[in-house]
Amino acid sequence: MSAPERIPARRVTSSASASTGSAAPADPAVVLLAEGELTVRGRVREASNAVLYCTVSYEGREAACVYKPVAGERPLWDFPDGTLAQREVAAYEVSEATGWGLVPPTVLRDGPYGEGMCQLWIEGEAGSELLALVEGEEAGEGWKAVGFAEVGDGETALLVHADDRRLRRLAVLDAVVNNADRKGGHLLPAAEGRLYGIDHGVTFNVENKLRTLLWGWAGESLTEEAVRVLEGLRDALAEGGALAGRLVALITPAELDATRERVAALLRTGRHPQPSGDWPAIPWPPV
Repeated sequence: MSAPERIPARRVTSSASASTGSAAPADPAVVLLAEGELTVRGRVREASNAVLYCTVSYEGREAACVYKPVAGERPLWDFPDGTLAQREVAAYEVSEATGWGLVPPTVLRDGPYGEGMCQLWIEGEAGSELLALVEGEEAGEGWKAVGFAEVGDGETALLVHADDRRLRRLAVLDAVVNNADRKGGHLLPAAEGRLYGIDHGVTFNVENKLRTLLWGWAGESLTEEAVRVLEGLRDALAEGGALAGRLVALITPAELDATRERVAALLRTGRHPQPSGDWPAIPWPPV
């Protein structure tokens, strides 16, 4: 994430409980985000919606976080107004249910500008190259081809991403949540070899809107690990399941049913999805 622009500080203490939008109320990061005093320190200027850089403090602990108020969301033609924050929390819930921990701790809470999403700030670490543009038509060892991209003056280069287990897990998560905007800038390599995905506001649509830079495994068989995880998601999303109970407050019943069907389809085919052709396969701009 880039350095935020400084703006005058505003503070609020949340009235939300630690279990609001939380898959694991005992998680110290979730409790801190949900219960702590939220102080706005700056704004991330390049974001299309209002994204505020904050600190949150609670019982002697403090951390940096991102706060995206619902009031700062721009209307979208294909998503109901005022629902992006809930979708971000829903993506975190699904990530936690996989056991992969691919989305930073995220809650829905009150803030200085009203209700919004609050997510732990992740400091990205350099040195882990995940995307590249290469000459020729072959991705090369350790890379997966995505497609050709214009690089100026009428020339093209092959866009590739790393053949990385963390990215492959994220590709499965994106297929489940129907992520319509997996850009390169939404990939955050972090400490201890962790990889996080951020910006999940345009997810869980009933229509197939998967749009991503992680098409390198399209059509390939899912890993045994992914199949086990998807089987667990299927059970957790069933009527009365723990995950279904958390998602019902965040997305619509039709969207929940569509999520169940996406999991079922992945298990039925046993393969990573391929572009449908009904929707642009790669987000723009790609980063």
